[in-house]
Amino acid sequence: MRRTLLAVLFFVALVAIWAALVHAKIWSPVLLPSPRSVMDYLTSAARDGTLFSASGVTLRRLLVGYFIGLAIGLPLGLLTASLTFAEDTIGVLALGLQTLPSVCWVPLALLWFGQTEGAMLFVVIMGTVWSVVIATDTGVRTISPIFARAARTMGSGPFHRWIYVILPASLPHLISGMKQGWAFAWRSLMAAEIYVTILTGFGLGHLLHYGRELNAMDQVIGIMLVIVVIGLLADKILFSPWERFLHRRWGTGRT
Repeated sequence: MRRTLLAVLFFVALVAIWAALVHAKIWSPVLLPSPRSVMDYLTSAARDGTLFSASGVTLRRLLVGYFIGLAIGLPLGLLTASLTFAEDTIGVLALGLQTLPSVCWVPLALLWFGQTEGAMLFVVIMGTVWSVVIATDTGVRTISPIFARAARTMGSGPFHRWIYVILPASLPHLISGMKQGWAFAWRSLMAAEIYVTILTGFGLGHLLHYGRELNAMDQVIGIMLVIVVIGLLADKILFSPWERFLHRRWGTGRT
């Protein structure tokens, strides 16, 4: 309760500082709209369904690309952690491509897939896969070798050791990798929606882009706040409970 109250007071203070800056007229209202004007835009967009429709389209694209990226990245990460050849090839490739900004995949996606959903899906997948590969590889390598040695001493075979020893022990790190992959998927999708214009559905990135085109800073800031809120909710609902459970389960949580 105390932590929640402190968090609420912190954000109230941020809004108050924001309102004070607007009132002081340090910047033009065109560049820095008031909190009230941003709230008015969000209320209007929610009433006409634009906000919910765009959020639904964006979340659908995000979830599809993210889970495909996980399905590719987790096995590759486990492979690079277990085979030296994979580490020297796939691992190096993942390390190089993970440093590549997500927006760099957009021109390639447009050339290969055109202005289609496939282009957006490709950008999200490429933004997710390599961070998941690196996080999974790092997580598996941080497991104490004594676990595998003890299992081998008790007669555990390679497959049994991976399924019942290594994977369960690396789950806290895998969840952290999935969380990191989710953040990269968000960034990738926003880059894709800003630069790829399609008629099959306008997402939050498109609203952000059109707000910039129209110099509607209340729309730009409002959509940015929506993106932040969705990201925080995803962390609190999807990842944080699993992280707390696994850390308690393995005795690695804070006391």
